[in-house]
Amino acid sequence: MDPESLADSAVEVTHINLNDQTVEGLRHKSEPLFCVQYHPEAAPGPHDSLYLFDDFIALMKEAKR
Repeated sequence: MDPESLADSAVEVTHINLNDQTVEGLRHKSEPLFCVQYHPEAAPGPHDSLYLFDDFIALMKEAKR
């Protein structure tokens, strides 16, 4: 996906692969959703993606209110 193709869309790029510059994460600008296209815990440690789970929990708590 060309990140520039999203300039006028409802999503924004949040993660870019440092090796090949491909898009690996998106977040919706107004809806409570985001995604990553990689295995967040593949390397180098099991806690590198903890912030993604924290964000997800925060979105669930906000939706519940």
